[in-house]
Amino acid sequence: MARTETPNSEPHYGVKQVRGPFVVLPPNSIATEDDASLSKLCRSLRSRDTPLAADLFAGAGGISLGLERVGYKVVLGVDHYNFAVETHHHHFAGRSLEWDLADPDVIEDVAATIRKNKIELLAGGPPCQPFSKAGRSMIRHRVQSGVRDPHDERRDLWRSFLEVVQLSKPPAVIMENVPDMALDREMFIFRSIVEELEQEGYSVSAQVVETWRYGVPQMRQRLIIVALRGNKQFNWPSESPQRVTLWNAIGDLPPVEGGWRPPGGAAGWTEYNGPSTQYQSMMRCGVDAGDSGKVFDHITRPVREDDRAAFESMTHKTKYTDLAPEHQRYRRDIFDDKYKRLDENDLCRTITAHIAKDGYWYIHPRQPRTLTVREAARVQSFPDEFRFAGPPSAAFKQIGNAVPPIIGEVFGRAIRSALADGRKAKLSTRLTAASLAKWAGVPPTETLVPWIACGDRWKITVAELLLDRAPSTVIRSVWPVVEMQPTINRGGLPTDADTALLVDLMSGVGRTARTEILKNLIDQMKKHPEALWQPTIDRTVLPAVSIALADFLELAAPTAERDTKSEEPVLVTKGVLRVASRFQGNDVDKRNRQTDGRLAVARMIGLGPDSRIAHLKLVQLAADICTVETPSCSRCPLRARCAAAAS
Repeated sequence: MARTETPNSEPHYGVKQVRGPFVVLPPNSIATEDDASLSKLCRSLRSRDTPLAADLFAGAGGISLGLERVGYKVVLGVDHYNFAVETHHHHFAGRSLEWDLADPDVIEDVAATIRKNKIELLAGGPPCQPFSKAGRSMIRHRVQSGVRDPHDERRDLWRSFLEVVQLSKPPAVIMENVPDMALDREMFIFRSIVEELEQEGYSVSAQVVETWRYGVPQMRQRLIIVALRGNKQFNWPSESPQRVTLWNAIGDLPPVEGGWRPPGGAAGWTEYNGPSTQYQSMMRCGVDAGDSGKVFDHITRPVREDDRAAFESMTHKTKYTDLAPEHQRYRRDIFDDKYKRLDENDLCRTITAHIAKDGYWYIHPRQPRTLTVREAARVQSFPDEFRFAGPPSAAFKQIGNAVPPIIGEVFGRAIRSALADGRKAKLSTRLTAASLAKWAGVPPTETLVPWIACGDRWKITVAELLLDRAPSTVIRSVWPVVEMQPTINRGGLPTDADTALLVDLMSGVGRTARTEILKNLIDQMKKHPEALWQPTIDRTVLPAVSIALADFLELAAPTAERDTKSEEPVLVTKGVLRVASRFQGNDVDKRNRQTDGRLAVARMIGLGPDSRIAHLKLVQLAADICTVETPSCSRCPLRARCAAAAS
């Protein structure tokens, strides 16, 4: 049972505390405090055929709890937040350590512990911070050359996680993160992760998951990466047949006033009458019989009287700017969504660590207050017997940062099934990119994108503006003229005669409208002569250059500063999504184009030495072979592993 404690000195918090009971949790009954006792525990568990797991960046233990539900025993948890470590140490066996995984010595120690104790599954959700293009170039070199980071250099935390994998080589790895970690212009971190895992002999599967599809009652997207050693096939788990609404999740919890605290401090509780939905019953299934009429941590922050009046005037459709003027304490132009009353008949909005700072985004659907700690935990799928160490602010932060336990359970079960099944994986990014690069050495007899390999940024720009999606007859007649024009270097402009010739040509083939875009671009370049040759083209000064064209130019004609500034943006245009969809046997060309679509393209090009040429060959493949209506599969360099060709 948790107990009340007043600390001698206030610990460090990233945010202001919510006043309330301070929960102190004792260690788990089979927790260990040193390496020797951990090894003894692991030997005992292995003797009973219990698979072992470790959770890095574990937080309170959302993934850990899910993994234990499907038979794993989580014997190692590491995090750098003291209250989260205390929570993990209370709920799980083995060791829970407050260690900094940016430290190379810690990385070595964690990897040695995993290797020594034959831990089978490594889970983690490392934070991913942005970094400079120069730093990206250094990392790219290390990834492509297989060189480990220097021992005395602090790591970006995602690289720390990868190095633990490289040193310990567990049979299975699951990594989760926010989708933004993977979906920047170049998808550099994601492509690095795939490349390094495949170098270590892992098959890799990745997808952006909407957690509500697996029974979590909130809108929450996570990037899930699963890696299995020995090139084993992973199958994505089936989705839940039921959509759990907010009221399905919390409707049984009794009404409470904002700021109310039960007698007894951390041991205090609110009377509870029992569950009424399947989800609520699942949340109560682990509660001790003696606590069946109690609910703990059903507390939230106090409510100001003016906020109470505002909350009572709201429905789930009310925006902050809809409130009466006397209820608006913040600037309307900045805080148009400052308050959000939740819809009881829909999913909850995403619970994030921000809930520790204020709860205005999480106003109860029926009561004029923000969500309680227990309600937030329910929305994250933490069961009612799960307690969180520290004050309410720390509990909210742990809940907001957590992976929903249901997600850990669903994917843990799928991993166990894949390891038992042992089928070989079909997709390898490195092999796919190598096949495309090898095909690049075979000159095409005819191509609808002949400018793709010319390396001249201006000529590629002209061809894309004038000839994109043109009939083959037009391309055959116009491209040779474009190709023979003088090369225009950084800061230069075409002559009036060259422009007039192109206008006449396009008029003769019925594509006059295209020349207007070209003329607009030339006018813009007169004012900004360097703009077309920048690594990232500023479209505010060159609006005639579309986002898609800017990305293609950086891919097909990289800037001179390639080693330090040039990127390899991942394209979803020019038919590459069609190729990825057919090759992998999915529908990413029709839905989720900017998320799973970009992941699918990234899985075909990687970040190895073949990535840029492989990417360009994907464009050619889409234009010449994997066409919309009549694909020529017999000519495709990927046909041996293509799902569409096989069917």
